[in-house]
Amino acid sequence: MSYEFDFTDVFAAWPELLQALADTLILSASAMVLGLVVSILGALGRTSGPRWLRRIIIEYIELIRNTPLLIQIFVVFFGLPSLGLKLSSNVAALLALVVNVAAYGIEIIRAGIESIHKGQIEAGKALGLRPLQIFRLIVLKPAIQAVYPSLTSLFIMLLLNTSVCSVIAANELTAVASNIQSRSFRSFEIYFVVTLLYLGLSTFFWVVFAGVERAFLSKPAR
Repeated sequence: MSYEFDFTDVFAAWPELLQALADTLILSASAMVLGLVVSILGALGRTSGPRWLRRIIIEYIELIRNTPLLIQIFVVFFGLPSLGLKLSSNVAALLALVVNVAAYGIEIIRAGIESIHKGQIEAGKALGLRPLQIFRLIVLKPAIQAVYPSLTSLFIMLLLNTSVCSVIAANELTAVASNIQSRSFRSFEIYFVVTLLYLGLSTFFWVVFAGVERAFLSKPAR
């Protein structure tokens, strides 16, 4: 093999990579938080909402889970402007990721909610708890505890899926790596480094998720 490894161009572009790493972190964290909120609201509507709302949520879940993320990104970025709603690359990427992850998150949280025994809810009512307290303490928290490993795996997949957003030139790691590669022609070197950066991001989020579980989910409800 006559190929000579040379990371000079990669190290020269290190500030760009660090900025892209930060942008990917922000994009991922934002999509995770918004996706979790939408997932909780959707799961609540899926389990307790009126029939017409449950039908809409089910159709939304089936539509998103049976179409590629790449097509969903194209619909948001290229399709919505034809309806008069033009979004920047970053906003379109965030919206597409939230729409995608929420479809899976709704079903995960719904499964957690349905695992709560109805007797616990009746006990909460007997104790005089308000509906919001019952949902937050008796339903939601134990439900999240039950499905937390599945949620964390989903969010790690969301982090890795941000790379697909490079197709619309969103500010994220893969898009910047592609630009550097087109300048330097050092494909192996740049993507090897990017692989390590994604591994570092994944590890960072796993540590954060473990800390959240220890701090909030392993304690008894108050």
